[in-house]
Amino acid sequence: MGESLRSHGAIRSPRRLDRVIASVAAAFVATNALAADIANMPRVATIDPRFQSYNIEMVEVTGGRFWKPYAATGMQVDATTERFAERPAIDLGDKRLRMLAAALSPAYLRVSGTWANSTFFADSDTPPSTPPSGFEGILTRRQWRGVIDFSRAVDAPIVTSFAISAGTRDADGRWTPDQARHLLAFTRSAGGHIAAAEFMNEPDLPSIGGAPDGYDAAAYGRDFATFRAFIKQAAPDITILGPGVIGTGTDAAALFAATARDVDAISYHHYGALSARCAGDRTPESALSDEWLARTDRALAFHQSLRDRLAPGKPIWLTETAETACGGNRWAASFADTFRYLDQLGRLAKAGIQVVMHNTLAASDYGLLDERTHLPRPNYWSALLWRRLMGTTVLDAAITPEPGLHIYAHCARDIPGGVALLVINNDRETSRRLALPAASHRYTLSGDKLTGSAVRLNGTTLALDVAGRLPSLTGEALAAGMITIAPATISFLTVAEAGNATCR
Repeated sequence: MGESLRSHGAIRSPRRLDRVIASVAAAFVATNALAADIANMPRVATIDPRFQSYNIEMVEVTGGRFWKPYAATGMQVDATTERFAERPAIDLGDKRLRMLAAALSPAYLRVSGTWANSTFFADSDTPPSTPPSGFEGILTRRQWRGVIDFSRAVDAPIVTSFAISAGTRDADGRWTPDQARHLLAFTRSAGGHIAAAEFMNEPDLPSIGGAPDGYDAAAYGRDFATFRAFIKQAAPDITILGPGVIGTGTDAAALFAATARDVDAISYHHYGALSARCAGDRTPESALSDEWLARTDRALAFHQSLRDRLAPGKPIWLTETAETACGGNRWAASFADTFRYLDQLGRLAKAGIQVVMHNTLAASDYGLLDERTHLPRPNYWSALLWRRLMGTTVLDAAITPEPGLHIYAHCARDIPGGVALLVINNDRETSRRLALPAASHRYTLSGDKLTGSAVRLNGTTLALDVAGRLPSLTGEALAAGMITIAPATISFLTVAEAGNATCR
């Protein structure tokens, strides 16, 4: 059967394609292969062109204490006793960092995080040497100008949040917009663009986020109303996001209810668990499990339900996510986490989530890039393939989900009528088979060791070349017919001659 299908090559007639689909489906029923009806996959969602985005934490920009990489801690040291390490400010002018970030564009650059809640913007050419009372850190003009220059160089408009700590409050404890006003004015004067903003980072964790003692949903709702009025007057082009909570409990629901009608888009954060630094108990053996991957759905369901009830029709952004909170586990920088990373993108795109911001671009163990060398980690390579292959029109693959196998479909990027499939075989032992009725190009990611830092594309280890440039990421040409998906691999399949009318 495989040889007879080779003669079809590029199939341009829709009727002929339908006949081939029918014959492929019938031929492979006996072998338990799945058949993809690529020509008739309907559109289920459209995502933002900057869907795949990333965070650079405010504390990276200013320098300060952030999650200490496990490699710096050492294998024999309890990570919970050395959670943080002092780090210098990130060099946003670094050529490699800019080159690799630009390759993921268009994107959004979110500069926020817990430390942003209590960072003082020193709107002066002579910043103070220590933070003023009521603040914990200092952001200088030079540092923020570096963010602006980076944003413009890599085509990643800024998303941010503002300080809300004691130094921003009046005698009655109410938030005042003075700091936000200075930051917005300087951004405009320096040629920057803030595309969207949350009021504060994770208001459901007020005790660690610099908020006043006893800060609750009522106080947050009051401050948010002040924030919204200020933004609408000072910078009405900024998309207001909120509430940016990390939990799915009653506190998060109350914060959501306090602000839902006043945001332009719903935002939330999601980590499936805590990392070992924060006494999490995840093991690498669970990294490919269906239960682990499905945690994305459970978090989304909570926020979708609240959105549908309190703010129907408003778009949803996931503005912070990664392998686990507190910097990620040791295998967050390994091939094992690529299954979560890509499955999460596939699930959320299909659900119509507009933007997903990975934490971080280049800090701690969950960074897409190594924080010292800025060399790509496995998740960076997967991000790059997604960016190059998956378009913004999301299709229904119309293939019944199976344990250990997840298939997502989009219109192929820059290929009119083409379809791109993301096929994730997270089963560690069983191969799967997929029948395609037309020729395709295959991009399969695999690793010698799931918890290793190396990843192969179609058998070739991915790395920058000797000149520090990205490789070409060439796909393997396949004839129409059956494709075997090996255990513990991830494959992108692009079908240029899919004949899908939705994708024209």
